[in-house]
Amino acid sequence: MTDWIALMEDHWAWLVFAALLGIGEVLIPGVFLIWIAIAAAITGLAALALPIGLPLQLLLFAALSIAAVYAGRRWYVDHPVASTDPLLNDRAARLIGETVSVVEPISGGEGRVRVGDSVWTARGPDTPAGARVRIIRAEGATLWVEGAE
Repeated sequence: MTDWIALMEDHWAWLVFAALLGIGEVLIPGVFLIWIAIAAAITGLAALALPIGLPLQLLLFAALSIAAVYAGRRWYVDHPVASTDPLLNDRAARLIGETVSVVEPISGGEGRVRVGDSVWTARGPDTPAGARVRIIRAEGATLWVEGAE
């Protein structure tokens, strides 16, 4: 059996690789493979237009991949994708404004509050156990609270 990849011209191999990466981006969205696919496509077009050997093609692909990922990353920093739920992956920030109960008195500025079925460290004014407080800020796993009245 002949090795069909060995028979394929370099530029076609790069273009097929670019197409496979593009398909991978569609199937597993993450906005990363597309930039590598662009680098592979440009490498394939360069291999078609210029008489360059495989080592230079690989070097070109590596440089283009780095440049494409950097350019894509910069573009997304400058043009963030709007989200209907920007706090989706920030559970603590989603709690801001919620009213919770103190389970361990807040004394000396620190205590514990019950949020749903879990207990979180809380910072705020001295408050007895059982009192209701409102979450005003979140830093890591610590919630800042104030009286709920």
